[in-house]
Amino acid sequence: MIYIHVPFCKSFCTYCDFYSEIAEDNLYGQYTDQVCAEIRRRAGEMTDSPKTLYFGGGTPSLLPLSSLTRILLTLEECGHGGPYTEFTMEVNPEDIVERGLPYVQSLKALGVNRVSIGVQSFDDELLRWMNRRHNAQRAKEAFRLVREAGIGNISLDLIFGLSNLSDKVWEDTVDQALSLNPEHVSCYQLTVEGDNVLAHRLETGEYEEASEESCRHQYDILCRKMADAGFVHYEISNFAKPGFEAVHNSGYWSRKPYVGLGPAAHSFSGRGRSWNEANLTNYAHTEESLSVEDEKVETLMLALRTARGVDVDFLHGNCQDMVLFHLLKDGALVQEGRRIRIPEDHFFVCDEIIRELI
Repeated sequence: MIYIHVPFCKSFCTYCDFYSEIAEDNLYGQYTDQVCAEIRRRAGEMTDSPKTLYFGGGTPSLLPLSSLTRILLTLEECGHGGPYTEFTMEVNPEDIVERGLPYVQSLKALGVNRVSIGVQSFDDELLRWMNRRHNAQRAKEAFRLVREAGIGNISLDLIFGLSNLSDKVWEDTVDQALSLNPEHVSCYQLTVEGDNVLAHRLETGEYEEASEESCRHQYDILCRKMADAGFVHYEISNFAKPGFEAVHNSGYWSRKPYVGLGPAAHSFSGRGRSWNEANLTNYAHTEESLSVEDEKVETLMLALRTARGVDVDFLHGNCQDMVLFHLLKDGALVQEGRRIRIPEDHFFVCDEIIRELI
């Protein structure tokens, strides 16, 4: 599993706390040189179980095709080239529409077989508030172009849990997303973190966070509509048509080793975690080992985010039986064969359930 962070954006979203820099043409070559050098330096860490490649960001669709090609050729040179079981590229709708069908066809020719489109909303007023570059119509046009290029696995990203997002607008957004017939939908509840525009607005009183009750109601709307459309709710924030669950991201939740390349990228060796400094010109690599207790907590937290849950013996061996008994009795956990999981109607409060267990 390989993740490559592309730290460029044309503008910064109101809510975003990911590391990114304003895109400038003179930075792409320098970035590509550094990533290719890192690939050669860390090739021995990479595994093919599963063999996936994911370009995230930032805005990977800003990366010139020449830079993308160089990175892919370097991976091939080091024994980690395609074809990949899953090769995902995150894209901004505006980049797709501006570059047109030939650009998406080029991505497909380079091996991209899954595209994640950062739509976030189909309400133009809300998109402007988020400082997104596209509008609802451009998002739909981007989807059409990706599909026309022959990409058979398209994911849409949506956001809920904003205090200025009405239930009506949210229902309409989910309906419009489903009308496009994507294979996958990721929906994230907005959280105010780090030092961004929204955090500043919250501090000055210009923005007020949505109530937990409102967020829960919007999450329930989402779950109901996705189920009615035949999607599998396989992870707290992720829904897929059967057979289209994200292979790469599922690897994260099952603690598969992965290598993260580029500034601010994180990696996991199976026993320890490491990360690159959030610095485009010189990103140092830092490592930390995980204790046995850390590994147990991580396994529990990640597995219980998924519909598959965790092995019953693992829970009995690492959690208090009385706590487990009460959670099962109250319906906060359910057991099916040798697996115990959080049922969908308790997904929204999964963090509280996990805290009780650990």
